[in-house]
Amino acid sequence: MKCAQIVEFRTSRIEELDEYFDAWIARTEGNRIPHRAVIAKDTHADNEYLLIVEFASHDDAAENSSRPATGEFAEFLAGISDGQPTFRSLDTVRVDDL
Repeated sequence: MKCAQIVEFRTSRIEELDEYFDAWIARTEGNRIPHRAVIAKDTHADNEYLLIVEFASHDDAAENSSRPATGEFAEFLAGISDGQPTFRSLDTVRVDDL
């Protein structure tokens, strides 16, 4: 079953995240598990964002969470966030292309 992890965070330093994420993607090439990551901005709230990472399975998500590169990324994100990021793990129960 596919799953997703969602991180809700607030930051006025989103440009730093873009730069860091580009470097992280290059550095972890060939050693990543997630197959899709989306960063979205809340259109009704200043500086509020969601990072949505989709995985093929819950096991893949759990393995990814235990990797040092993932911990490093989470540390960086916490460092540029205004307050603590909120993490959620979701199992996909239905997907429809409409």
